[in-house]
Amino acid sequence: MSKSEQLFNRAQQVIPGGVNSPVRAFRAVGGKPVFIERGDGSRVWDVDGKEYIDYIGSWGPLIFGHRPPEIIQALSQVLEIGTSFGAPTEREVEIAELITKLIPSVEKVRLVNSGTEATLSAIRLARGFTGRERIVKFDGCYHGHGDSLLVKAGSGVATLGLPDSPGVPASLAELTTVLPFNDPSALIQEFEARGREIACLITEPIVGNMGCVPPRGDFLSILRDVTKSSGALLIFDEVMTGFRVALGGAQEKYGIRPDLTTMGKVIGGGLPVGAYGGRADIMDRIAPAGPVYQAGTLSGNPLAVAAGLASLRRLQKENPFGRLESLGARLERGLIAAAAKAGVQIRVNRAGSMFTVFFTDRDVFDFDSAKTCDTQRFNRFFHIMLDQGIYMPPSQFEAAFISTAHTETDIDRTIDAAGKALKA
Repeated sequence: MSKSEQLFNRAQQVIPGGVNSPVRAFRAVGGKPVFIERGDGSRVWDVDGKEYIDYIGSWGPLIFGHRPPEIIQALSQVLEIGTSFGAPTEREVEIAELITKLIPSVEKVRLVNSGTEATLSAIRLARGFTGRERIVKFDGCYHGHGDSLLVKAGSGVATLGLPDSPGVPASLAELTTVLPFNDPSALIQEFEARGREIACLITEPIVGNMGCVPPRGDFLSILRDVTKSSGALLIFDEVMTGFRVALGGAQEKYGIRPDLTTMGKVIGGGLPVGAYGGRADIMDRIAPAGPVYQAGTLSGNPLAVAAGLASLRRLQKENPFGRLESLGARLERGLIAAAAKAGVQIRVNRAGSMFTVFFTDRDVFDFDSAKTCDTQRFNRFFHIMLDQGIYMPPSQFEAAFISTAHTETDIDRTIDAAGKALKA
């Protein structure tokens, strides 16, 4: 029995399902998860000593790969002075100034501890600001595990085959309208019918939680128009895309200015962090400036803020998005060519360094089309790739990530492994 199997057996005795986040359990793909011992650059090593090219990257934060020197140095400096104070620090001001500089729609920002905390706080703020209760989200979009948002969520909920979650009050679910992503007519119809009841519309501008699904055409512009005309707030959940697809996030890439933005992942440099920000008049409704309450003992934690500052400053200095696009395009071309050679129908959805390989013969543009995928074929692909030292997300409904630490050699090795996996 491998050391990973031994650890998983132990974990199941004391941790629900043996993991601290559901998708890690490999329930979707079968088998038992590998336990990771360490990472460096584009690689991770499991507790049994096997090396993998890593395309999970802690689910998005590690845009520079594992253990980038700037972040290690920043963390070392903080460890010399203390890990938490429960009081303001200079670095909190510095990262807030940098975020507001890099994302023009964010005039003020509040730091929190996770993406979930950011989204649920942004929705509470939207309700408090507008005086309305109804929210709109899209089928298959996952915005964390807040009660109002676990209605037809994607990601781990889709992976486990749970349409909704027990424990979510029906009264809250009734205040959440769910629409198909990339469907302007359904969106316009809903806002024509109930626009004055809607506090906010929240969306991933590039969906990453039904797999990678970019917006089609002028869909995001229509979101902006209908929310503005109805007085509802537009919230971009950029926890995944923020500082990942462009320096200013997806809103820079598509030229859309939301009212509120939620962030996480990259802004923590691999440490737990979240943030939400937007127009100053909205953000000034948060306590202590205003009546909408939100607080957090470890918000603005010195370690997370230092790692985030190091990450954002390096992004600002290097602007590596052209290289990430090039690596992503190389991998996309190679995967498509390998599938054609093997006679296997796939679709590769990609936005910069985010991508998903869908096992289907049709385009994937919303959750219904994502669900047409052959998940059993994906599961077989996943395990053959893993056996060859390629660590992909263990679910058809998750995005994979390329980092600046990946090389063309890594990409070519991945394409070669995919060719073998697709023929199997």
